[in-house]
Amino acid sequence: MDDLYRDYILDHYKRPRNFGELEPHDLEANEHNPLCGDELGVHIRVEQGKIAELRFHGHGCAISQASASIASEELQGMSVEEVSRLGADWLIDLLGIPVSATRRKCALLSLKAVRGAVSGDNSWPT
Repeated sequence: MDDLYRDYILDHYKRPRNFGELEPHDLEANEHNPLCGDELGVHIRVEQGKIAELRFHGHGCAISQASASIASEELQGMSVEEVSRLGADWLIDLLGIPVSATRRKCALLSLKAVRGAVSGDNSWPT
C-alpha cells in the first residue's frame, strides 16, 4: 500500500494538475517555506462563493508540489468559507503517506497559500 501512495505522490509531482497561472483571477497569495526554500503561489477564481478555478505556480520539493497538485483538485468546487476552515489533517489525509515533522511545512505550504488568499489568514495550518 505504501508503494501505491508513493507512486501517487510521484505522479502528481511529475505531472502536476492545475499548474500555472490563471488570468483573470479574483484572489491570489504567495508563500514560501524558509526551512527548505519551497515557493508557491496560487490564483483563484471565485463564482457564487465557491472556488471555480485554481492554479498554483512555483517550485519546491516533491512533497510540496504533489501536495499542491492533489489539493488543487479537491479545492475546486468548495465554498470559500469551507476552505478558510480547513486544517492540516485535511491535507495530510489526502496525501495518504506519513509526513515527518521536518516535511510537514512542505506538505502544508499549498493550504497555507490558499487559506491566505481566501481569508487573509496566512498562518500555518494546524
